[in-house]
Amino acid sequence: MSDLHYLSATEALALFRARELSPVELMTAVIERAEAVEPVINAFAETHYHQALAQARAAEARYAGKGGEPRPLDGLPVAVKEEAEIAGQRNTLGSLPLRDVVAAQTAAFVQRIIDAGGIVHARTTTPEFSCAPVTWSRLWGVTRNPWNPQYSPGGSSGGSAAALAAGTAVLATGSDIGGSIRIPASFCGIVGFKPPYGRVPEMATFNLDHYCHEGPMARTVADCALLENVIAGPHPSDVASIRPKLEIPGELAAAAGMRVAFSADLGCYRVDTDVAANTREAADRLRAAGVRVEEVSLPWDLEMIKQAARIHFGMIFGPSIKEIHAKHADDLTSYTRNFVAESDQISKDDFVTGLALEGQIYAPLGQLLADYDALLCPTFAVPSLPAGYDPGEPVPVNGQTSEDWMDVLMTLPFNIASRCPVLSIPSGLSRDGVPTGLSIIAPTYDDVTAFRIAAAHEDRFPWFDPRKRRPGL
Repeated sequence: MSDLHYLSATEALALFRARELSPVELMTAVIERAEAVEPVINAFAETHYHQALAQARAAEARYAGKGGEPRPLDGLPVAVKEEAEIAGQRNTLGSLPLRDVVAAQTAAFVQRIIDAGGIVHARTTTPEFSCAPVTWSRLWGVTRNPWNPQYSPGGSSGGSAAALAAGTAVLATGSDIGGSIRIPASFCGIVGFKPPYGRVPEMATFNLDHYCHEGPMARTVADCALLENVIAGPHPSDVASIRPKLEIPGELAAAAGMRVAFSADLGCYRVDTDVAANTREAADRLRAAGVRVEEVSLPWDLEMIKQAARIHFGMIFGPSIKEIHAKHADDLTSYTRNFVAESDQISKDDFVTGLALEGQIYAPLGQLLADYDALLCPTFAVPSLPAGYDPGEPVPVNGQTSEDWMDVLMTLPFNIASRCPVLSIPSGLSRDGVPTGLSIIAPTYDDVTAFRIAAAHEDRFPWFDPRKRRPGL
């Protein structure tokens, strides 16, 4: 089978069960693809190919009726973001000072992937401490976008998105504290889901940070739902994890008749013309599917959104890396040092101010989602960022310069409104040859609605079909 490395997870599982494809064949194809493209995209921090092939042979035996029943992900190559812990494997967080750290435990959601038969053949690159919208570090170098290597795959789950786009993984994991699943999904033309806070168990102490989410990344909506159903659900290690477990149905109800709001700029962002045009085309596809799409305006203020986010990061995320910064500042990336310096400007007195701002930001969104089934908007204000972009540098938008890199992070409001599930799906291709993304924001904890709308769009715009459209690598 040609382009075997681009096979979807759901297709692969069906072929495994029918004995028409072996997990060994699929794993071999994925590894061979990685060996061909990794010198260009650099999406893998570490590989475990020998172990993965042994596990694929064991999965092959299970599909042949030997060694127990096949499991939900049995035999699928799954790339896991290096930020997540796996016992016995390195857990460097992309930082030179931590280059020798080995995890002593496995994150609960990753253990669920392993228990479901997923084969972790590779760990994916991140920016240092996952604190940038691009993926490069002094430890791993620059990760590039398979659609156009001059551009970034996004961050912080950029390695996972690049691997999916390049065909070097069938499924992948990401984490999201300010857009880190959705930004790479948009830049690389894949599907990324930010579950609502608490849906997927998180490691302490970030399980208590409501901006933080672990989530699935895939090439299709069905594959994303498959992985989400494996990793979601309450866990005794995480007091914030939600019960009962929610399952995304295998057969989703049609989206026809749903009433959906649409905003090309969320009321306060300057948006690239290609991004806006592709978002409108995506809205039109949903209209053609019978969805009632109505344009709305949100009374949001961008400075308020950025202030709330900076207070939150300064109170929680910044202090989490201050000890390493104090000892190893010279070994850290420029964006990490800048992050810590900015966090130093936030005081304890700002905490309540930040909470009040978050409430003011959610209020109009909450009312909107009481009146509509979901909100559609661009995932990111520009199609991509240069591969070596350093946060803090200006970002051009439609011939004008945004001096603050947060001016293009249209993902941030939905970490503030963290109980809202958000799916990013491909909306089209930009003039630079990189994809753009559409975000689908559903009411709090209404994950299924986001998947229903995404599936309706994918039915009319099956993006990742290697016979029609794929990266140039």
